Amino acid sequence: MPTAQSNLKAALWMGGSIASFLVMSIAGRETMPPLDVFQVMEMRSVIGFFILLPLVFAVGGFPAMATKRPLQHIGRNVVHYAGQYAWLLALTMIPLAELISIEFTTPIWGALLAVAFLGERLNARRIGAILLGLVGVLVIVRPGVQQVDPGHLIMLSGAVTFGISIVMVKSLTRTDNVVRIIFWMLVIQSVIGLIPAIHTWRNPPIELWPWILVISFTGMSSHFCMARALAYADATVVMPMDFLRLPFSAMIGWLLYQEQIGVFTACGAALILGGNLFNLQKRPAPQVTTV
Repeated sequence: MPTAQSNLKAALWMGGSIASFLVMSIAGRETMPPLDVFQVMEMRSVIGFFILLPLVFAVGGFPAMATKRPLQHIGRNVVHYAGQYAWLLALTMIPLAELISIEFTTPIWGALLAVAFLGERLNARRIGAILLGLVGVLVIVRPGVQQVDPGHLIMLSGAVTFGISIVMVKSLTRTDNVVRIIFWMLVIQSVIGLIPAIHTWRNPPIELWPWILVISFTGMSSHFCMARALAYADATVVMPMDFLRLPFSAMIGWLLYQEQIGVFTACGAALILGGNLFNLQKRPAPQVTTV
């Protein structure tokens, strides 16, 4: 049964998603480098699985989690796992504002991949958004002008894999609901990360456990809230709200980690966000001529 559209409910759910992402970035900074990225990701997936269980039982239990597309779930989560690893690793290497700015190139890669694999058209609006986004990344990274920070390249690779993941999720939503997609995300990524986590395992100090629980909860809640927001409103309404993460992330970086926002970062971020907003604008309805 289709969900009744409501911009207010979409905004509230999106507020939950933004808050989850922001808190997760703080928790990620606090848990690393004392713990390895692989270990943090494994604990996040395993603990997140148990946090998700009440929702699983609310929609019919484990039988309702059966899927007819296991290979698609596996492929999507291999790619998404790589993107999450890049995001968490870059989180410890570059300022939050730069991290989120480069992450917002994800729609660019998603658009290109949707053209290649979903048959969507690459119109002038999308081409303009892609060009603005690419210029924005060049302004932030400035290759040839300064030494490129490896964190920038790692996050850029993460944004590309997130774009691939979004296209695969878009395909999965045609047959599977949000809880099922998140369920298999947590299960598959727990399996993928088990051996690397064991290899790098350190017993977490007791003071880190609250942050580990926070990153586990927000890792699940951020995706769930965004999916619920998209159920109540079109992407053209929901996605611009996500851009609030950039100024909030910059504020957190300044307040908690004394990170300064440079002119080039601000200009590059403005170009990336401008490209996304340009692409998300509603197109005018075609004129119908009657004779």
